[in-house]
Amino acid sequence: MVMARTALTVVGILLAIWLVVSFLIPALFATLKFLLIFALIALAVVVTITLVGKSSR
Repeated sequence: MVMARTALTVVGILLAIWLVVSFLIPALFATLKFLLIFALIALAVVVTITLVGKSSR
């Protein structure tokens, strides 16, 4: 009984590590990449509006 519990604990730990490596880390990088692209687009919009506003004076 103790051996089965130990084996299942090891399998559970391996499954948790596999889950983190295969799902959570790529999802985190995808989210960061999306936010970076979103921030760059927002920066381009702000710069464009600022330049248009200064040139129209």
